[in-house]
Amino acid sequence: MPAQKGLEPVLTVGEANRLLTEVYPQLNGTYRAYEAVDIFPGGCTVRLNADERHLRPGDTVSGPSLFTLADIGGYVCVLSHAGPDALSVTTSLNINFVRKAPAGPVHGHCRILKLGKSLMVFDVDIVAQGETVAHATGTYSIPPKR
Repeated sequence: MPAQKGLEPVLTVGEANRLLTEVYPQLNGTYRAYEAVDIFPGGCTVRLNADERHLRPGDTVSGPSLFTLADIGGYVCVLSHAGPDALSVTTSLNINFVRKAPAGPVHGHCRILKLGKSLMVFDVDIVAQGETVAHATGTYSIPPKR
């Protein structure tokens, strides 16, 4: 499925991860659980390095952990494509869980569907061990340029 055309990132992966650490230090603490692993025109890939902190009974990655991965994917997309304004915020996020995700790396493949002046619409395919475990769609609000 195509993303919006003509989108070019304004941040590298390293810059995005440094920005996340700076503006959202409570996300990871001393262990980098959530991180950007790729930024490309029109999207990004983020990863949850899921360990026992992210599991519910049955050794399944918890829904809130997957939801956070989807939200971080949207945040990295908006920061890396609309500009590094940390005041961009989620206005909506909907997720569908389709199968359980085992502990280990979980990837969120994010695609910008529409990037405007004040809103960004995106979707995220959340994948563990080669299978989609959840799919999310969301909208981020972009603050006016100051």
